[in-house]
Amino acid sequence: MNFRQLDLNLLRVLVSIHQTRSVTAAGKLLSLSQPATSNALARLRYFFDDELFLRTPQGLVPTRICEQIAPTVAAELRALETAVTGREAFDPQHSHVEWRVSMSDLGEMTFLPTLAAALHTEAPHSRLTNISVPANDVAAALEAREIDFCLGILHPKQRGIQADVLFHEPYVAITSPDWTPTPGHKGRTLSPTELASASLLVASPTATFHDSVSEMLTRLKLDDRIAVRARHFGALPEMVMNSRMLAIVPTTYARNAQPRYGFKVWTLPYAPAYDVRLLWHASTARDPSLQWVRALVHRLFRVPTAGEDGAAPAKRARRRAAPQ
Repeated sequence: MNFRQLDLNLLRVLVSIHQTRSVTAAGKLLSLSQPATSNALARLRYFFDDELFLRTPQGLVPTRICEQIAPTVAAELRALETAVTGREAFDPQHSHVEWRVSMSDLGEMTFLPTLAAALHTEAPHSRLTNISVPANDVAAALEAREIDFCLGILHPKQRGIQADVLFHEPYVAITSPDWTPTPGHKGRTLSPTELASASLLVASPTATFHDSVSEMLTRLKLDDRIAVRARHFGALPEMVMNSRMLAIVPTTYARNAQPRYGFKVWTLPYAPAYDVRLLWHASTARDPSLQWVRALVHRLFRVPTAGEDGAAPAKRARRRAAPQ
């Protein structure tokens, strides 16, 4: 085995097949045809004198030698990519870079319209792709460079994952305009007793699922008041406008959707709140294009605390979350 005889481009194929467990998927990831990818795999097998991947009903399974080699090669390729691209200045007006982000459906509604408009103006030749990654897989996807950054209600604990809090926000309730918990009710705040009188709608988006709403309803002993559990937030405004039900949604979502639907917004008792974070991997910390797009996300969405710039967070949130 002579390392000097190895075509280093083959190592990218090795890492891609190891990540995807598929020759076809690896070829698409590298913009190679399936025959070219299969040929590269054959050359890798000849060089290492090992099958590297075995075909099973569940897909390709790496051999023991492949499992020893692939993670190290992947880490070195990431370091090499960072070293090479880090030497180049990033010009957003002329770059044809493609960024891969992971956002839930709610994240798309909250962030994508504003982010896409800003990129169209400031980086007109760039491309942005949203790849839905389950919350438990985000760290691995960032490390493997399957995504470049992530926006959502996430709590990163894995080594190598870096994060910034963009804003902190509670949940609110939305109902049809003529809904009231009791006759003659005044104000827009619900008591636990008044909340208990309603039929509830809740959503549990899978990409950034968290259980703070369920915890609140369990604490208030209102689990049995949930009439509908939806997978996405998009249908909730239409449902409350055509029923006597009450939906629990994030404040920013309610603020953005209210002008379109005209629903009523209520403050909840013991309202759950969450931190929305921007996540990335430490290996991309000095990548100029990713530094630029992370700075753009900060500029568009981060809400400073009162101590940072003297502005009340709620007022900054209203400016940030103007209806799209």
